[in-house]
Amino acid sequence: MAAASQAERSVLEEEFQWLLREEVHAVLKQLQDILKEASRRFAVPAGVLESHLKQENFILGSSTMDQVKGVLTLQGEALTQADINIKMAKSNQVFHFTFREDKQWKMQQIQDARNHVNQALQLLSSRDESYRFKTGAEVDKLMDAVMLQLSRARNRLTTPASMTLPEVASSSLMKMFSPPLPGDVLVNFYINLSKLCLTVYQLHLLQPNSNKNFKPAGSSVLHNPGAMFEVNALKFEVSHVHKVECVVPWLNDTLVFFTISLQLCQQLKDKISVFSSYWNYRPF
Repeated sequence: MAAASQAERSVLEEEFQWLLREEVHAVLKQLQDILKEASRRFAVPAGVLESHLKQENFILGSSTMDQVKGVLTLQGEALTQADINIKMAKSNQVFHFTFREDKQWKMQQIQDARNHVNQALQLLSSRDESYRFKTGAEVDKLMDAVMLQLSRARNRLTTPASMTLPEVASSSLMKMFSPPLPGDVLVNFYINLSKLCLTVYQLHLLQPNSNKNFKPAGSSVLHNPGAMFEVNALKFEVSHVHKVECVVPWLNDTLVFFTISLQLCQQLKDKISVFSSYWNYRPF
């Protein structure tokens, strides 16, 4: 039995060394290829002027309502133009707004996701084919670091930032429109999964003597009608909320790439774990 056990250990040791020498590098190469494709989808290669980036136009709207319609122009990680029509609930009038010519809005979620992808690529390229992994723990450590960056990249696209209504009201986005947005309208842009979203809040000014029922709303991605807040000593209540969105196909591509890459990392960690569990097992 001891001889058989020793022979089995020798075979496993040989397989493990092959895994460290060959298969790990094959997986690293596969991951680099996938993440380079993901990085290219973000369309901001080094040294390329923003003016040379491809412009993509996306139509905002909903089949169930026509209160908010518009066209957004996305260039890399920036919204370079927004052409929006808002039907005001009180008057039923339609107001037209565009970005000022000297303004564009950086989509921080896209920028952050791209940076995390590039950090993952740097980690992978730090171990080229000539590098010799000596232990499974070393591979595990690298995979954990890569998975952390990929998870952060994915989370930036899948989890928009929560904001309070005063934060939305004081955002520099509010100063980007021509003509200026009226005081009873707030807007916010964000990414949710593969969608570019626009939320429009129409507000009702509360009377100064309404303190009894005033309850400020907390932080949220999307505030509901009835949410209250105070800004510049004025109290407001959200009367209407309109959310419109459009699918950005290349964002969907990147999310698929993140999922595949995370699966590859986990599969490699699982293979390492099988060998580690054997070495740690000591029969009596």
